[in-house]
Amino acid sequence: MAPSARTRKAASGASRRRRRPGRRPRRRIGPLRAVAVSLAILAFGFGVFVGRTVVRLDRVVTERFEGQLFRIPSRVFAAPTILYPGQELKVVDLRSTLERLGYRRESSERVAEPGAYHESAGRVRASLRGFRHPTRAQNPRRIEVRLRGSRIHAIRDLDAGREIAAVMLEPEPIGAFYGVERAQRELVRLDELPPHLEDAVLAVEDQRFERHSGIDWLRVLGAAWANVRAGDIRQGGSTLTQQLVKNFFLTPERTLSRKLQEAVMALIVEARYDKDAILEAYLNEIYLGQRGSTAVHGMGEASRFFFGKPASALSVEESALLAGLIQSPNSISPFRHPERALSRRDLVLDLMFEQGRIDEETHGQARARPLALAPPTTEPRDTRYFLDALRSQLPEVYDEKLLTSGGLSIYSTLDLRLQQRAAEALRIGLEQLEKTYPDLKREGARQLQGCLVALRPQTGEILALVGGRDYGDSQFNRCTQARRPAGSVFKPFVYLAALEARNGDPVITLASTLDDSPLTVRTPAGNWSPANYDRQFHGAVSVRDALERSLNVATARLGQRVGIDRIVDMARRLGIESPLAPVPSLALGAADLSPLELARAYATVGNGGIRPDVRSFEDLVDGEGNALERRSIAFERVLNPATAYLGISLLEGVVDRGTARALRSGGLNGAVAGKTGTSDDSNDVWFAGFTPELVAVVWVGFDEPATLRHSASRMALPIWLRFMRAATGGTVRGSFAVPPGIRRLDIDPETGALALAGCPRRRTEYFLQGTEPQFTCPEGSLFVRDRDGEVEGIVDHLFNRWIRGLFQ
Repeated sequence: MAPSARTRKAASGASRRRRRPGRRPRRRIGPLRAVAVSLAILAFGFGVFVGRTVVRLDRVVTERFEGQLFRIPSRVFAAPTILYPGQELKVVDLRSTLERLGYRRESSERVAEPGAYHESAGRVRASLRGFRHPTRAQNPRRIEVRLRGSRIHAIRDLDAGREIAAVMLEPEPIGAFYGVERAQRELVRLDELPPHLEDAVLAVEDQRFERHSGIDWLRVLGAAWANVRAGDIRQGGSTLTQQLVKNFFLTPERTLSRKLQEAVMALIVEARYDKDAILEAYLNEIYLGQRGSTAVHGMGEASRFFFGKPASALSVEESALLAGLIQSPNSISPFRHPERALSRRDLVLDLMFEQGRIDEETHGQARARPLALAPPTTEPRDTRYFLDALRSQLPEVYDEKLLTSGGLSIYSTLDLRLQQRAAEALRIGLEQLEKTYPDLKREGARQLQGCLVALRPQTGEILALVGGRDYGDSQFNRCTQARRPAGSVFKPFVYLAALEARNGDPVITLASTLDDSPLTVRTPAGNWSPANYDRQFHGAVSVRDALERSLNVATARLGQRVGIDRIVDMARRLGIESPLAPVPSLALGAADLSPLELARAYATVGNGGIRPDVRSFEDLVDGEGNALERRSIAFERVLNPATAYLGISLLEGVVDRGTARALRSGGLNGAVAGKTGTSDDSNDVWFAGFTPELVAVVWVGFDEPATLRHSASRMALPIWLRFMRAATGGTVRGSFAVPPGIRRLDIDPETGALALAGCPRRRTEYFLQGTEPQFTCPEGSLFVRDRDGEVEGIVDHLFNRWIRGLFQ
């Protein structure tokens, strides 16, 4: 077959190419040369990859070491406990306080070492640790607390050899603002630590640390040979530097790529930083156990946790124990496995002796000592609602990142003992209510709830705050975030507005009577007709009787006389910030208030008309001990002290004779004032009350409003009583001082007339100066006022002048 035109053309072209002059034939590359070229290319690529990897890892290392090396949560401390003669032992709970602080109980009364105490009949000796504080720092000191009966009789400074008026214990840690890792550490410097701690760690973890450059090849070969002989991974060859790198930068899985990164980064760390810096970082980073859900990192934190002392005060055997824990902190924990921990400690001591790090005598003495641990401490669970409230009060500049990594120290106002009593009172109280009234028992998120908040009235410091029955179930803080109908706890504001003399005489005095007869008020929403809790009317009643029995109709009539604007003004001045609708029912508590603002208002009354700002912290200090902020006490006089005292006296009557008289039968003695409150629909019950030193508010109800069917005196008051008995020991200290401008007179309780000689009935009552009754019992009797404004019948006055004249 003849070739096609295309084939002939191609052949002709090929012939011409072969005949083209000057073109050399192409040579083929030999196989060895190809391999060499490929290897060169691969080596170049690998070198570039390794170089870039090393540069990247170097940047990672330097950014960490030369930036923020450790992310330390901000730690929150409670207010310090103060001991003084005359103090009730069960109120201060001295032994529990010392154990919460990590003090060790010793058999010897010498208690030479800080962080130890000895208890015997009639006395407690303690070697107190010193502590840093922006305003109340204290040096270590040894004290003896002498007891007499149930009270502290005297306190003696054993070092100075003299009695002292008071002593302060170190602030207790109550929580921290953690990041996602929930790790806590107390940073230490290498020059602060005892040399034997360094020796113990190097003896067991890396005895050639001073001689290798990040990788100990002898140790690697030895570990490899041991693993080959065992047929399993039994030993690791990591140096201390490699462990640090793994903890700082890498994940814990055992892969070849991770081990290569670890080795490279260890070499970088050793090349860039000296041995002391590496060892210090390691001692602050290493994981050493768990405190509840919080990880204990570093020798400083571990020393506090296990021995209740700073790392600078560790003994040889204590250092050996901490070094021994590094291998497996949880399986060798001295709290859970003391035999394993003791065995591991002795092994470290043996290694220290064999390597010449301690002498024979020190080795023998340390090995002979038993484990001496501080009581295990955990962060209190009862403080979480308070910590949330504290976070919200911190200035905006202390954001989430700074709080979780800046290592701030926040000295709060919380009294940890009162906080625990408050949490217990609320929990037990709600459980007992559910047992007593089974119809209140609900499950899950629908269960009965409550809150309790306590303040110091003079300063506004939050001493206790429990925002619900279980923070784990609900983080909603009912003390600060919830606003519920106040009911009758609002009524004292109405009476104070009526008792205050503004631009003339007050609307009422405590000798006045109120009308408790049916009332109808026309409003834009329709007619409003209040009713009493007992569904009855009581006619003419005294002012005291109206508040002590919490009569709605009499109070509503009083609100009409006073005017809603003046009631709103009084509530605002006392500290109520929530919206207040100017409607007639406001006089009976038709306003949604938070328990915290209600506590502030009652604190203002109890503080003689001085309104405090609410505080949750006093000082905020950075990691270097520099004060960043101090929340000073702030207050404002908003009510005449004499008017405030009339309100106090009324509320004392509620406790002595009225709806809160169960406080007296329940064993609470002393100066107590308070008011029960039940909302109009019975969905919310309250008790708000105060003593000269403490104000507390309790609320009980359901988160989704539902009728409780029971009064505040049966539901909220018992919880308040349980808390206050625990807080005071059952006897309240001090009294409500009568201020200038108050006149104390006897009156006829039926008519309110001034009771003179011959009046068949009498009751002592208080008046603002110039508002005393102007008519008398018996009617028509004459009276005079002396130079102090006191009132006497004319006959009594003349007789007293005659008697005084006989002795002049």
